[in-house]
Amino acid sequence: MRKIILILLLLPFLFCSCRYFGTVPSEEKLLEKELQSINWKQVDAFPSVSECEKIKDTAIRKHCFFEFLSQTIQDKLKVDSLALLFPQLDTIAVKVTVLPNATLQFEPQFKKESGTYDTLKIDSLFQSRLIDFPLVHPAIKRGIPVKTQFILPIVLRQE
Repeated sequence: MRKIILILLLLPFLFCSCRYFGTVPSEEKLLEKELQSINWKQVDAFPSVSECEKIKDTAIRKHCFFEFLSQTIQDKLKVDSLALLFPQLDTIAVKVTVLPNATLQFEPQFKKESGTYDTLKIDSLFQSRLIDFPLVHPAIKRGIPVKTQFILPIVLRQE
């Protein structure tokens, strides 16, 4: 009889005790907390090319990628008459977009006061010369390829 009374007294504590010790957060709250903790302005791994893949240090690897990109763009534009058509133009800023599917987009950036340049002609020269660009691996954020954009200064004439 004592056992039955003891079980009947302890039984309500078993069913309601979890409620007093804390609650399990909902899935939505956990997701919201995780999304707030992610820094969306930085990637885990910068875009890269096969020549820079063997470098382990992230800062050196990033520098290698930007140097490769700048040099490749300069080499592809040297064969064109861009410097001859626009002799006053020695450096141009280029917005480079690396898409998750490893394709690249190039967009020359012009200052507001640079109305003397034929921006359409420069843009078409960029698009025609930079069509067969080497493979670039996209940036990685939490294991997923993501889109990245950056602006590179490209030297057209070196004196």
